[in-house]
Amino acid sequence: MSLKRKIALTLCISFSILLGIVMVIIYILFNDFRREEFKERFVQRLEFTSHFILKSKDFEEEAPVFFNENSDNVLLNEKILIFNSDKELVYSTIKDQKVTWDAKLLSDLDKKKAVFTEKTFPEIYAAKRNINGENYYIITSAYDTNGKSKLAYLKYLLITAYIASTLLIGFFSYYFMGKFLHPLEQLNQEVSEITAHKLTTQIPVNNSKDEISILAQSFNTMIVRLNDVFQSQKDFTASASHEIRTPITRIAFQIENLIKLEEHSPTTLLGLQQMLRDVYLLSDLTNSLLLLTKFDKENIQTIYEEVRVDEVIFESFDRLQKSFPKLKMDFNISEKSTEDALLTISSVQSLLVIVFVNLLKNAAIYSDNEEVDVLLNEDENNITVDVISCGDTIPEKEQPRLFDAFTRGNNSQNISGSGLGLRIVKRILEYHGAAIVYSSPAENLNKFTVIFNK
Repeated sequence: MSLKRKIALTLCISFSILLGIVMVIIYILFNDFRREEFKERFVQRLEFTSHFILKSKDFEEEAPVFFNENSDNVLLNEKILIFNSDKELVYSTIKDQKVTWDAKLLSDLDKKKAVFTEKTFPEIYAAKRNINGENYYIITSAYDTNGKSKLAYLKYLLITAYIASTLLIGFFSYYFMGKFLHPLEQLNQEVSEITAHKLTTQIPVNNSKDEISILAQSFNTMIVRLNDVFQSQKDFTASASHEIRTPITRIAFQIENLIKLEEHSPTTLLGLQQMLRDVYLLSDLTNSLLLLTKFDKENIQTIYEEVRVDEVIFESFDRLQKSFPKLKMDFNISEKSTEDALLTISSVQSLLVIVFVNLLKNAAIYSDNEEVDVLLNEDENNITVDVISCGDTIPEKEQPRLFDAFTRGNNSQNISGSGLGLRIVKRILEYHGAAIVYSSPAENLNKFTVIFNK
């Protein structure tokens, strides 16, 4: 999960929990307020009844008229029971129904003077009052329909508000996190484009002093230091290779003259020839190191021109035949190529020659029959060159490191080489924005595919 989604999700969950707690508290507080308000209305009604009993001259005769005129003024579906000091029912507002009551409730009034029960339905409020020197037990019951309906509406309103608020905070959290972290995404994209060969690239730094700007500045500082280290290594490699070339050339020249101008025993001649091959190998190594150093420099001066790929391949083959006269090449252009195929790309011809010289050289060295098939194909977007040869294939576990420097497969243990040829090929192709892929489509079949973007 991305950082943006993690932060947005965390904010949304935190807000939802906090909002849920606040709404539960609101619901509980409103319910307490409703209960207290309803109880207060019970008390008012009981005091109203007590005042009537106190002022009435003939309670039993005046009560029906009084309660009929004042029914449901304070409480909904109100029912009142009045008992005398002997706990005998002296009046009830219940008509045409059997009147029942809880005798235990009347006993509790002797101890508590007032009892409120909200767990029953309807709710009951009872009190004991001394009026005109006589004790009266008054029981009032009613439904808090209005309060319960308000509580239910509040519950519905809070749930709706909670869902809507959670969705809105989730959307805005994700949106604003995207805004805030957009510079970080840009930083990530720019960092991902930096490679070991592009260490001079500096990441743009905003004037703001936030953490992202500080991170960009620190990264630029690190890039400068790394570039200095890499450049020191490149300069040393270039200088060392350049200094070594001259004595190697002299040694090779002297050995060649020694072989040509003097007669030697077979053993001595064989030793001199082996020494010459080793000197050539060392010379090839130094030349390869110089070439790699050259392509690791960004200020390389080259001139691009329109080059036909097929002509580059034939030029490479002609150059290689001087060293491998037995090498044969079967060149074909795929039938899938478009009719108006020009087989041209914008490149540096001398560099592409090095690419195909190395690929054809590998085919000549590692093939079983010193034959190579070259298949050229062009479509609307790419020009593809397949270089195919028969011989021992490269194990799958070695293929990921095939284009690394000084890497040689098991099929090259008995063959001399520097291990830099394919590395040079890849660097030149990267310089041209092209790619190379190795595959083994069949047993004892090696195929290198070069892909040029048009």
